[in-house]
Amino acid sequence: MSKAVNVNDIIDHAKFSKFHFKVLAWCLLIILFDGYDLAINGVVLPLLMEEWGLSAMQAGMLASTALAGMMFGAMLFGSLADKIGRKKVIMICIVLFSGLTFAGGFASNPTEFAILRFLAGLGIGGVMPNLVALTSEYAPQKMRSTLVTGMFSGYAVGGVMAALLGAWFTPSFGWEIMFFIAGIPLFLLPVIWKFLPESLTFIVQKNRQDEARTIVRQLAPQVSVQETTTFELHQVDTPESASVMSLFRRGRATNTILFWIAFFTCLLTMYALSSWLPKLMMAAGYSMDNSLMFMMVMNVGAVVGIVGGGILADRFHLKPVLMCLGLMGAIVMSLMGFQSNMVLLYILVFLAGAASIGSQMLLYSYVAQFYPLAVRSTGIGWASAIGRMGAIIGPILIGGLLGMSLPAHFNFIAVGLPVLICAIAVALIMQDTDSDKIEVAQPAKA
Repeated sequence: MSKAVNVNDIIDHAKFSKFHFKVLAWCLLIILFDGYDLAINGVVLPLLMEEWGLSAMQAGMLASTALAGMMFGAMLFGSLADKIGRKKVIMICIVLFSGLTFAGGFASNPTEFAILRFLAGLGIGGVMPNLVALTSEYAPQKMRSTLVTGMFSGYAVGGVMAALLGAWFTPSFGWEIMFFIAGIPLFLLPVIWKFLPESLTFIVQKNRQDEARTIVRQLAPQVSVQETTTFELHQVDTPESASVMSLFRRGRATNTILFWIAFFTCLLTMYALSSWLPKLMMAAGYSMDNSLMFMMVMNVGAVVGIVGGGILADRFHLKPVLMCLGLMGAIVMSLMGFQSNMVLLYILVFLAGAASIGSQMLLYSYVAQFYPLAVRSTGIGWASAIGRMGAIIGPILIGGLLGMSLPAHFNFIAVGLPVLICAIAVALIMQDTDSDKIEVAQPAKA
C-alpha cells in the first residue's frame, strides 16, 4: 500500500512551471477587470457630478456604495470559499462584478447607480480574497510573495486601463462606455471554468484524491504519482471551523486585530486616492486630461510598487518592506499638496501609487501566508471586509474636505496619515506565532 505524500511539501518545493504560469495568468486577468471595475469610479465621478448636479459629499457617498458592497462580499465569499472551494466562488463573483458593473451603464439617476454599484461591489470584494488564496496555495514557498503580488499587479494595470480608456472614450461616448467595457469577462466564463484549477490543498482537504493526482502530475512532473498514491496536508493543517472566531484562536488574536487596523488604514488611503485623485488635481487647478494622466501615473507606480515590493519581500520578509512603503507614502502624499513643477509632481504621484496600492497588495500576501488553509479565505476575507470600512470612509472623508474648500496640502496630508498608521500596525505584528509556523514547510524526508 502506498504511503501518503505531503502535498504541502510538493507545492513548497516545486519549480516554477507552465502550470504555475497558467494559474497566475488567469488570476491576473480576473483581477485586472476587478481593478478596472473599481477604478472607473475615479474616472466617472467628475462627469456624474456635472450631469446629475451632485455635490462633492454626495459624489463621495455614491463612490462608497461599491465599497460597502465589497465589505459584505469579502465577508460572505471569503468564508463560503473555505467551505465550497475557491473556484466556484470566483465564478460567482465574476458574474456579479462584471454583469452588474455593465448594468451600471444604464443607470439614469443616482439611486439606480448606487444600487447597481453596491451589488457589483459584492463580487469585486468577494473575488479578491479567493484569488489571493488560490495563487498563494499554488506558489512555491521561495517565491510566494512575488507570485501573489505579481498577480495583484493586474489590479493596478486595470486602473491604468481605466484611466486611458476614460481619456480616449468618455469625450465621445460619455461615462456609460466605461461600464459597458466591464462586461467583457462574462464572455470568458466558459474558458475560465475550463482552465482555472481548484486549490490543490482544498482538494486534498476534501479527500478528492483522483483530482489531486491529476493536478500534481502537472504541477510537479518530477514527482512520481501512481494510481495508488494518496496525498495529505501538514498535520497542523487539519480542518478547523471556517468562522471568524477561529481567527482569534491559537495565538492569532493580537495579529488579527493588527492586520485589521492595517487593512482599514491602508484601504482608506488607497480608495480615497483612487476615487478622488482626478478631482483633487482639478481642484488644485489642473485640467481633466491632466488629472486623468495623474491617475494613470499613480497606477503605473502601483504596478512597480506591487511587483518590486513582492520581490523585496521574498528576500527581506514582508514586514520591513511594508513598514518602509507606509513611511514613504505618508511623506510623498503630504508633499503632493504643495505647488511644484510637473515632473516632480508626477514623481510624487508615482511614489504615492507604489506606496498606497503596493502596501495593500503586500498586506494581502502577508495575511495569506499567516493563516492556515482551513481559515485562509476567512482570514483574508474578514481583514478585507474590515478594510472596506476604511475604504467607505475614505471617499466620503475626502468629499467632505473638498466641500470645505480647504488648502490643497491639508487634503493630501489627511490622505497620507492613515498609511503611516498602517506602517505602525505592521511593525507591531508578532511573527513568532503558531500561525506563522504553519506556513513554514519542512523538507520532505527521504
